[in-house]
Amino acid sequence: MRLDKFLKVSRLIKRRTVAKEVAEKGRIAINGVVAKPGTNVKVGDELVIRFGPKTVTAKIDRLEENARKEAAAEMYTIISEVRNSEEN
Repeated sequence: MRLDKFLKVSRLIKRRTVAKEVAEKGRIAINGVVAKPGTNVKVGDELVIRFGPKTVTAKIDRLEENARKEAAAEMYTIISEVRNSEEN
């Protein structure tokens, strides 16, 4: 599954266009490598997303093409959520 679609379906980022923009700016890394919007993600991958005043690290637990709001939160596990003191 594409990174931008996963972020939208899992509701880590609400809109796919926003997910695409964040990835194009180099603010998302998969397993330590900067990712593009079309990068394929798989179960077990670790995402580091820098957006707004925080950095979120999440592990992908499940992939689904469509997910209800209740099931979306089960697609990933938040490992850490850090507030950045200064935005670049």
